[in-house]
Amino acid sequence: MDEETQSPPPAAEPAPKAKTLGPLRMIWREALKYPRQLLFAALALLTTSAATIAIPARFKAIIDKAFGPGADPSTINSSFQYLLMIVLVLGVGTACRFYFVSWLGERVVADIRLRVQENLLRLPPSFFETNSPKEISSRMTSDTAIIEQVVGTTVSVALRNTITAIGGLAYLFYLAPKLTAILMIGIPLVVGPIVFFGRRVRNVSRSSQDRVAGIGVIVAEVLGAMKIVQAFGQEKRELERFSERVEATFQTALRRISLRALMTSIVIVLVFGGITMLVWEGANGVAEGSISGGTIFAIVITAGLVAGALGALSEVYGDLLRGAGAAGRLNELLREEPEISAPARPTALPVPPRGQIAFQNVAFRYPSRPEVLALDDFSLTVEPGETVAIVGPSGAGKSTLFLLAQRFYDPHGGTIRIDGVPLTSADPAEIRARTALVPQDATLFAASARDNLRYGNWGASDDQIWEAARAANAEQFLRDLPQGLDTFLGEDGARLSGGQRQRIAIARAVLRNSPILLLDEATSALDAESERLVQEALDRLMQDRTTLVIAHRLATIRAADRIVVMDAGRIVEQGTHASLTAADGLYARLARLQFEGLAA
Repeated sequence: MDEETQSPPPAAEPAPKAKTLGPLRMIWREALKYPRQLLFAALALLTTSAATIAIPARFKAIIDKAFGPGADPSTINSSFQYLLMIVLVLGVGTACRFYFVSWLGERVVADIRLRVQENLLRLPPSFFETNSPKEISSRMTSDTAIIEQVVGTTVSVALRNTITAIGGLAYLFYLAPKLTAILMIGIPLVVGPIVFFGRRVRNVSRSSQDRVAGIGVIVAEVLGAMKIVQAFGQEKRELERFSERVEATFQTALRRISLRALMTSIVIVLVFGGITMLVWEGANGVAEGSISGGTIFAIVITAGLVAGALGALSEVYGDLLRGAGAAGRLNELLREEPEISAPARPTALPVPPRGQIAFQNVAFRYPSRPEVLALDDFSLTVEPGETVAIVGPSGAGKSTLFLLAQRFYDPHGGTIRIDGVPLTSADPAEIRARTALVPQDATLFAASARDNLRYGNWGASDDQIWEAARAANAEQFLRDLPQGLDTFLGEDGARLSGGQRQRIAIARAVLRNSPILLLDEATSALDAESERLVQEALDRLMQDRTTLVIAHRLATIRAADRIVVMDAGRIVEQGTHASLTAADGLYARLARLQFEGLAA
């Protein structure tokens, strides 16, 4: 299947392919944080491997002593008692190994998830413009699941079989040095195919992981837009698109499976062929009387253990490579450094806050659209307590002002100041604490009404929450909810209407109690009754606050102290409603269009 034509849809670039097991070092560093569990796991691994090798050694003693002529019952009983003790040690050791290795797997994956999420929360919106959040969330699930398997199972299997193979070969040397030396010569013939095919398996495994991530992206995208899909009758097309992605994933997985099957078969033929030759030669030694029956029995069992261990290693190598690929992808997210961060010695914003915000000759381009100048030599000062309405056609740069004011981006030219302090000199967290945002589309979380309201101030009491709800005209519908503030609102507040969601966003801003208020077309998508309630709440919220409001509705515009008209990232007009209407410029044209729409 052609990878270029079937690549996953997210905007994020595919992570570079892991060329070695090196990325697994990240997992090792996480595991080293738990030395006690590592020690117990290592002791359990050594114990189980030693017990496994001890079983054929015990059988050798049993056959040579207990089955020989003149063997008494006490010899037979003691021989089998020792064997049962070894089996008991093997069972207990295996249980301990499973527990501690599985514990490490779960703990390491939990720590990696926490570290990745912690780092993602530091990254600015610009990172998520060029890296799909859905693809990142897929990494957090599918890649960490692979790492969990690697740490909890694959590494344990690899280490156990490595120790068993080394211990078994040492015991074979002890039993039959010459025969084992011949067997050792053939080991490079086994390692060669593992390395050769392993590289190809690694590359295909990484491609397979990318395709699985792509499936997760499509599922999240389609399910999140199910109303649109069904409203436009696109169910069949979406199923076909999903089917193509699933088929591409299957074909990539098929290539990986075929390579691993071929590698495993070659290794098994070489290993068991060598073991067969060893046992053949040993059988001739028994016939000649140079080797005892117990020795040949021990050789057969030990050789089988060594062969099984080497065969298992050939299989887990591919899993280790998949784990390396997954670790590499997650390590990329861990290594991402935020472009927006606090300076080493941030300048403190003045206390008490005044609420002044000033843009001075600001120029800005979005990282995802560098060819478009979003703001061009933009200058605007909003004094404390002043309400400034920002109007203009779509793409004029209105929303960009809000993103820059909260320092989600830094301008490419010019300076932005809050209360006289340049934003690049201040701590972003302190800057954002001085602003409260009411967005055009209220973002609610799949949580209770209480948790959504106190997102603006997590320490708010219920009395403060109800006071904010009253100020936002939200008290009545909140009290009517089945469990009041404890009512689960559904994903993105699905159980509420658009006006109710908007009033919760306003109550959240009330609880924030910040000196600067940013209103982004907060009433643009509401019916008349909801708009009236929301506008009343906004009027109360705007009192005694510096307010920047992106608005199209005349009620908000007329209440503003000043109206700034933007076009193509510049201020083209500013003044009052009356003066701008009289000037008969861009504002007058926009106002006429709205009046005509209202009249119609």
